[in-house]
Amino acid sequence: MAEYPATIARRVVHETEIKKSRFITHLEPVASVAEADAFIADVRKRHWDARHHCVAMITGVTGDQARSSDDGEPSGTAGVPMMEVLRHRDMTDIVAVVTRYFGGIKLGAGGLVRAYGGAVSEALDHAQLVHRRALTAARIRVPHAEAGRFDNLLRDWVARHGSVLSDAAYGVDAMFEAWVPEAELSELAADVASWSSGALTPVVGETRVTDSPA
Repeated sequence: MAEYPATIARRVVHETEIKKSRFITHLEPVASVAEADAFIADVRKRHWDARHHCVAMITGVTGDQARSSDDGEPSGTAGVPMMEVLRHRDMTDIVAVVTRYFGGIKLGAGGLVRAYGGAVSEALDHAQLVHRRALTAARIRVPHAEAGRFDNLLRDWVARHGSVLSDAAYGVDAMFEAWVPEAELSELAADVASWSSGALTPVVGETRVTDSPA
């Protein structure tokens, strides 16, 4: 499992048909339960004539908030299998709404479980994932005369160490800010010392969870 659950970059809408019933899956990235509720209400409004709008949502950086609904389908045949797919795919900050237009042929409990779980799984196959990881700020104050050289060195370094370089700030000196995995901080310090003959040392700052599109 990754350090943190992933989310998706943008909305996905995917439709499947099983025994004449239409299953329309909407996946939406959300930052809160309130955003998820607003999206669910919007789907219900746009598909007001559908029989069911089944829901699974997971929110929170660690995926600690979760809720599902069968919306009139037999208990445990819709929301739970939808949720299981999201959990199995290690997702968070996402809401899945599967709208069903009944086609007149009953699918049975097992058929519904497969249909709702499969609808979410297929929709996720079409999604662009956004992975998340914890990065720590490392700030390096560099004399202007050395700024160009350090800019090139740091750009190459972050590309090789799963890190991110923010835009430099220029004042009395040039201030570079790299966001670095904790395990790589000691190597950055050693490399900065090497580049500067021991004159410069990164100052370690805060840690934050950052998005990284797949």
